[in-house]
Amino acid sequence: MRLPPGRNIAVLISGRGSNLRSIVASKDTLGAEIRLVLSNKASAGGLAFAEEQGIATEVLSHREFSDRAAYDEALVGLLKKYSIDVVVLAGFMRVLGPQFISSFSNRILNIHPSLLPSYPGLDAQGQAIEHGAKVSGCTVHLVDEGTDTGPIIDQAVVPVLAGDTRDTLAARILVHEHRLLPRALQWLVQGRLELQGRNVLIHEE
Repeated sequence: MRLPPGRNIAVLISGRGSNLRSIVASKDTLGAEIRLVLSNKASAGGLAFAEEQGIATEVLSHREFSDRAAYDEALVGLLKKYSIDVVVLAGFMRVLGPQFISSFSNRILNIHPSLLPSYPGLDAQGQAIEHGAKVSGCTVHLVDEGTDTGPIIDQAVVPVLAGDTRDTLAARILVHEHRLLPRALQWLVQGRLELQGRNVLIHEE
């Protein structure tokens, strides 16, 4: 199944937005508009950056909702208001439920700091060090209803060095995240991705 191109992107963040910055830096080559930056935290540093770039911002706090389903429903409604058709999770620290996933099926990208399927979930860098891994890295994948289980689009390998801490490993992985995520987003919005079961094929322009 060839995934259709997209036009309007929302980037979801919870923190400083370093991956958001890498996406914005590539906006002239995306072929789509970054229409919205949304956070579940009003204190997220990436919101100020987005405003400086002239991108619309919204805050939707999960604390204002009784449960995950209610939050997801409100989130979907807000994104639809902006005519969003591609969602990028760039450090968004909320697990999204089935309603949200189905509303943007095969249209949600996530970046994860490990070589999936190894070390899904929280503190992937710490998991790698704790298990004595010799290599780690990052993965861009489509989001499904599992935790970091969606079809893999791209990966980069980063060695785990002697004496590495969670923070030193995370910093080296982040360099590759900033390269991989904008490129995978470009492939998606330009309609260059094809899904064959769990395999993702990348077509030339």
